[in-house]
Amino acid sequence: MKTVKVGDISIGEGHPLALIAGPCVIESEDIVMKTAENVKNIADRLGMPLIFKSSYLKDNRSSATSYQGPGLEKGLRILQKVKETFGIPVLSDIHDQHDAPACAEVLDVIQVPAFLSMQTSLLLAVARTGKVINVKKGQFLAGSDMQTAINKITGEGNDQILLTERGTFFGYHNLVIDMRNLKVMRDLGYPVVLDTTHAIRKYGVSSSDRRGGAKEFIFGLTRAGVAAGVDALFIETHPDCDGALCDAASMLPLQKLEELLKQAKAIDELIKPHLPYDEVGIYDYKEYEQK
Repeated sequence: MKTVKVGDISIGEGHPLALIAGPCVIESEDIVMKTAENVKNIADRLGMPLIFKSSYLKDNRSSATSYQGPGLEKGLRILQKVKETFGIPVLSDIHDQHDAPACAEVLDVIQVPAFLSMQTSLLLAVARTGKVINVKKGQFLAGSDMQTAINKITGEGNDQILLTERGTFFGYHNLVIDMRNLKVMRDLGYPVVLDTTHAIRKYGVSSSDRRGGAKEFIFGLTRAGVAAGVDALFIETHPDCDGALCDAASMLPLQKLEELLKQAKAIDELIKPHLPYDEVGIYDYKEYEQK
């Protein structure tokens, strides 16, 4: 498996479980800085490598009037301040290929959203930056389908790729995490990230409505995913979820983050000495899927 380097952090087989965490979207500099400080303190106490996450733009919103973020220029300025103040790498989403050069100047990891995971022009643009790219698996894709995204990125000479599982369509409004995908994507040769906070969203219900997410499943899904051998966790967290401007129904309350990570770290340390799972590499998943 490819080891991906984000600054001093190594992600992949044989390396400690890494954490990607922060608020869904940049609401204000104050909230971002306070959250970053708290998350960093938690990660430091637990000895977990940390990448801070918050989006300068959330383009996939249910309403044109929903808060989308501060935009590229202001958002990157705030994330740059996080880097300089706390000495941690930062990640944000990209929705437009023309943002890639500006993102590359600040971001350590550029994230391609799930709904855009097959967008060729976007994947090529971020690949050319040479930055680490986190591609979220589209809800409409099988794990093995991520090979197409990998091919587009590596075709531009960039092999610094993370693959994120964040659920698959289960009917119209629900997502389900197929734990088999964690191994399927790992067998493609790149580190796999598990995002349990987006996976518990209830689509069709506003993210500001408590019915828009099932937070009671975050702990269980996280434990199961770590036991399956993921290389990193992606967790959106906020100090005041009820007042959050985006994904309020699915973010983990910041005060619960440390306990979740304690459990995840314990499981990771238990199973890591026993990985890889088996001696089987990639076999014919397509044949399996056709049965």
